Amino acid sequence: MREKASNGLIRATACAGPALAAGGCTARGAPSFSLFGAFFPAWMLCAIVGIVAAIVTRVAIVATRSPVPYPLSVCAAVGVICGALLWLVWFGR
Repeated sequence: MREKASNGLIRATACAGPALAAGGCTARGAPSFSLFGAFFPAWMLCAIVGIVAAIVTRVAIVATRSPVPYPLSVCAAVGVICGALLWLVWFGR
């Protein structure tokens, strides 16, 4: 009897999960922009800007030979901050 109850719970979770995940797309739609005739999600642009910022930071650290502790963490943090700031400035309320 317990197996049937847990089976039903698993099925309900499997069906409800995707529906709940799509709840972020409200009536006004997900933020997107047209690029060469195709719509791309805005988070993709922000992620690309963050990756470019991290690469530029890495090049600057190597070029100046500055002793930065944990350079991978510093580059990742700069990338996340730049991507998040772009999202906040562009799509902030």
